[in-house]
Amino acid sequence: QTVWTDIFTWIEGKIEGSTPQKVMRFNDAPWSVDKVVKKTVKHFLWLLIGLLTGISFVAWFTDAYQLWVDLFSFNVAMFAVIVITAFTFGTYLFAGFMREQVCFWLCPYARLQGVMYDQDTLLPAYDAERGEPRGRIKKGQEQQDRGSCVDCHVCVAVCPTGIDIRKGQQEGCITCGLCIDACDSIMDKVKQPRGLIRYASYKELHHNDAPIPLNKRFRVYVYVVILFASLAGIINGFMTLSPTEFKVVHERQPLYVRLSDGSIQNKYTIKVLNKTKETIVIDFKLEGLEGATLHGLSTMSVAPGKIIPVTALVRVPEDAMISDLMPINFIGEVEDNSAIELHYSSMFIGPK
Repeated sequence: QTVWTDIFTWIEGKIEGSTPQKVMRFNDAPWSVDKVVKKTVKHFLWLLIGLLTGISFVAWFTDAYQLWVDLFSFNVAMFAVIVITAFTFGTYLFAGFMREQVCFWLCPYARLQGVMYDQDTLLPAYDAERGEPRGRIKKGQEQQDRGSCVDCHVCVAVCPTGIDIRKGQQEGCITCGLCIDACDSIMDKVKQPRGLIRYASYKELHHNDAPIPLNKRFRVYVYVVILFASLAGIINGFMTLSPTEFKVVHERQPLYVRLSDGSIQNKYTIKVLNKTKETIVIDFKLEGLEGATLHGLSTMSVAPGKIIPVTALVRVPEDAMISDLMPINFIGEVEDNSAIELHYSSMFIGPK
């Protein structure tokens, strides 16, 4: 959110004015050809960035080159269109208009940070003991009976979420450190030591305690354990990720058909998703139900990154039906790759 907001505000600054005051004056000015052109260009660029964001997100889950081909040939899947549209207008709204309000009301990042903080955590903080009382200073004037803070509000102006760090730590702070750099630049100009706003802990500012080393803080070890447990889970998920997805759906209407020879027939839709980078050829067979035969499908070819739905018919002799509901297993064996085996358990339905 912060990165996208910075990009959008940079575009706005280049087109409408380099400072918030200039942007406000531009917005308050009467409409003219110049204003219409600049507004159109700005919003076009915002929407373009939102569109590229949506396309980039979808490209994570499909063939990126094929996605671009589909886009230029207007042959994009409806689901991809919905996702790209949602990301386009979501980025346009959140980064262009809501901006820091997303950090306050929608983003859980600040709340998560607040849970993890303690009194020894190093955070951007204002040294009130040194900075108060505040007071403006003119160039060449010596500071008397005032703190180091010259009340310039630069720290507030550069904050992405618009908070005043001088009021203490707040949930809107994303610890970017921009207020520190801004304050240090002002301190250099008024010939004051840097560090009025700096990374410091609560204990350091209020009790003058030296920072506790990380290796002596129990909470750090807890977080390390949680981190490595999460990484282990992610790595295990990737290591055990199946190269294919296999699903069999029983046809609901009709549940079964009695053929002229007395055998019972069920209809299924078989779907195979190929997650590999090569075309796979799958041979199908049935297990678990004596006398069951597969018709209409024996072998299928699935291209990389594609999902193929096909219809299969299963027939069972009537005398083999010992129940109206019998388990059946669909087995798929990938040619030239015995390590990939597809298995799906379903039910075969007959007359009661």
